[in-house]
Amino acid sequence: MLQVRDVGVSSRWYQTMIGLRSGHGGDEFDMLFDGDDFVLQLHRLDAHEHGLLQPDPDALVGAGVSLWFEAADRDAFDSLIGHARSGGATIAEEPTWNPLAHHHQSTLIDPDGYIVIVNTPFDPTA
Repeated sequence: MLQVRDVGVSSRWYQTMIGLRSGHGGDEFDMLFDGDDFVLQLHRLDAHEHGLLQPDPDALVGAGVSLWFEAADRDAFDSLIGHARSGGATIAEEPTWNPLAHHHQSTLIDPDGYIVIVNTPFDPTA
């Protein structure tokens, strides 16, 4: 679960930039899916029905957290990055080959400062 300042803004970002879909929209909470697979939950920082999620809603969020999404293949990766670029996503790292991980990857920054890395599947032959 990610604690975010604006669930609607974050939900739309993950739907537009990553291709997820909302399964439970709302101002305080959303569940995001890839097909039928539950992938990510968003929760408003200052909504406290689950108790205190973060002691200071004005504090920096996103620090120390990175999310990884694997595209189905290189074409899907290129399409996703192109879609993110045309949608105005902040691209912190352009697509590059990571020789240690044996995949292509690119780093986006979501509206709350979370690092979102998109990569191709592992390819030990490349």
